[in-house]
Amino acid sequence: MIGNAAPDEALAPVARPIPEAKLIHAKELAEALAGPAAQRPAVLHVGYHVLYRGGHIAGSRYIGPASKPEGLQALREGAGRKLPRAKPIVLYCGCCPWTDCPNMRPAYAAVESTGRTVKILYIAKNLQKDWIDAGLPTESEDR
Repeated sequence: MIGNAAPDEALAPVARPIPEAKLIHAKELAEALAGPAAQRPAVLHVGYHVLYRGGHIAGSRYIGPASKPEGLQALREGAGRKLPRAKPIVLYCGCCPWTDCPNMRPAYAAVESTGRTVKILYIAKNLQKDWIDAGLPTESEDR
């Protein structure tokens, strides 16, 4: 597993390591998003709103920080009830380096518990460096 930080006591029941097989890298996700609309994954931002407003993956939806109970609840509702069951889901945050992100592990556990197909965007440093500066599809309007 790639650098998963120790879980916070309050998140311990939901914050477990993310297997490498569940990771997707930036270029791979960009290719999937450029493909046929019916095959594109739902991309959900599970980080902080201020970062989402500043620039996010084109077509992604803001859910809220998965390190907070209200963000986890919104994620469970969005992934469990609002998206077609067959639609794959990609989660991302990008607030900080992978090893320090408080949102990815709880987000992964929450969606995995719904039985959905889920991938996690591996962001080594942050969204700016690993996605935006790489010239990958970005937008700044709020969704």
